[in-house]
Amino acid sequence: MARRLGVGDAVVIGLGAMIGAGIFAALAPAARAAGSGLLIGLAVAAVVAYCNATSSARLAARYPASGGTYVYGRERLGEFWGYLAGWAFVVGKTASCAAMALTVGLYAWPQYAHAVAAATVVALTVVNYAGVQKSAWLTRLIVAVVLAVLAAVTVVAFGSGTADTGFLDLGSDVTVAGVLQAAGLLFFAFAGYARIATLGEEVRDPARTIPRAIPIALVVTLGVYAVVAVAALLVLGPQRLAAATAPLSEVVAAAGVGRLEPVVRAGAAVAALGSLLALILGVSRTTLAMARDRHLPRPLAAVHPRYRVPHRAEIAVGAVVAVVAATADLRAAIGFSSFGVLLYYAVANAAAWTLTRAENRPPRVIPVLGLLGCLTLALTLPLSAALTGAAVVAAGAGVYGLRRLLTDNPANDTAERQSPMRNTE
Repeated sequence: MARRLGVGDAVVIGLGAMIGAGIFAALAPAARAAGSGLLIGLAVAAVVAYCNATSSARLAARYPASGGTYVYGRERLGEFWGYLAGWAFVVGKTASCAAMALTVGLYAWPQYAHAVAAATVVALTVVNYAGVQKSAWLTRLIVAVVLAVLAAVTVVAFGSGTADTGFLDLGSDVTVAGVLQAAGLLFFAFAGYARIATLGEEVRDPARTIPRAIPIALVVTLGVYAVVAVAALLVLGPQRLAAATAPLSEVVAAAGVGRLEPVVRAGAAVAALGSLLALILGVSRTTLAMARDRHLPRPLAAVHPRYRVPHRAEIAVGAVVAVVAATADLRAAIGFSSFGVLLYYAVANAAAWTLTRAENRPPRVIPVLGLLGCLTLALTLPLSAALTGAAVVAAGAGVYGLRRLLTDNPANDTAERQSPMRNTE
C-alpha cells in the first residue's frame, strides 16, 4: 500500500484513537471501582500502556507491515500466537467499534441510539474506503475539536468556586482490587496507540516514524487524561463522580456553567467518532494481514488499485460492526472488548521479549511489566466479560486447530503465504 503518513499524521491517528469517548465515559466506572484512588488507577494504567507502547513501537519498527501484533506474534513466537493475537484484536476491536458507535448514538440522539450508531459506521466506512490520507485529515479535525472541549471543561473546573482540593486526598475507600479494576477500565481508553502500529505499510520511514509517534501520542494522552481527571475530582469528588452518568457534563453543571453541557455532549459524540474512525482502520488492516495468510477468507486481502486501501476488508468490517452496533448493549461491548485488547497486548510484550540487542530490543523489564500488567488487569474484569472473552478466544483457537487438521500439507501452506511486506492487489 502507499506510504503517505508522516510522524504528525501517525500521532494524530493515535490521538484520535486514545482521546476519544473513553475520557467522557470511563471516569465514572473507574471512580466507582477505585474511589479516591482514581488517580492511582490512572497511573497504573499509564505504566502498563507505556510498556505496551514501547514493546509495540520496537516491534513495529522491526516489522513495518499491516497487522500489528498479529505479525509480531507470528514472526517471533510462532504462527499460532500470531493468529491468536490477530483473532483477539479483530473480535475485541469489532466490539469496541460497536461501543464507540453506540456512544455517538447515545449522546447525539438517545431515542434512536442504535440506528444512529449503524448509520455512523456506514458513513465512516465510506471515508476509510476513500483512502487513509483523507482519514488522517478527518481525524486531525476531530482531535482538535475534542481537545478544545476538554480544555473548556478543565478551565471551568479549575476556576470554579466549588473546586475542593480535599477531594484529591486518599480515603479509606481505596483498595488494591479497586485500583486495579479502575486501571483496567482506564486502560481501555489508552489502547489506541496500536492503531499506529497496524498502519505499518502506510507510514513513511516506519523504522523512524513509528517509534517516535507512539510515545508522543501516549504522553499527550496521559497529560490530557490526568488534567481532566483532576478537574473532575476537584468539582464532583470521587463519590459524585462515581454516580455520574455523563461525568464531564455534570462537571460543568456543578461548576455553574450549565450552558456548556450541550457543547460537552457534542464533544463526546465527536470524540467517539474519532475513536471509531481509527478503530475501523486498525481492524481492517489486521483483517488484511490475516487474509493474506489465509486465516481469514483470501478475497479480504485485496487492495484497491486506485485508493490503495484494503477495500474488501473495510467493507466486511464495516458491515459486521454496523450489525453489532444496531443490536448490542454498550456495557457488554466494552467488557468483551477489554478482554481481547489485553490478550492482544500480552502477546505483543511476549514477542518484544524475544528481540535481540541488535534488533533494538527494549529493556527487559518493559515487556515483563507489560505482560504481567495485561494479565493482572484482565483478571480484574467482570466475570461475565472474562468468561465470554475466553470462550470466543477458545473458539478462535479451535478454528485454527481444525484448519490445520484439514490442511493436507501444513508446511506447504505456511510456505505459500505471502510476506506481510508485499503489496497485494
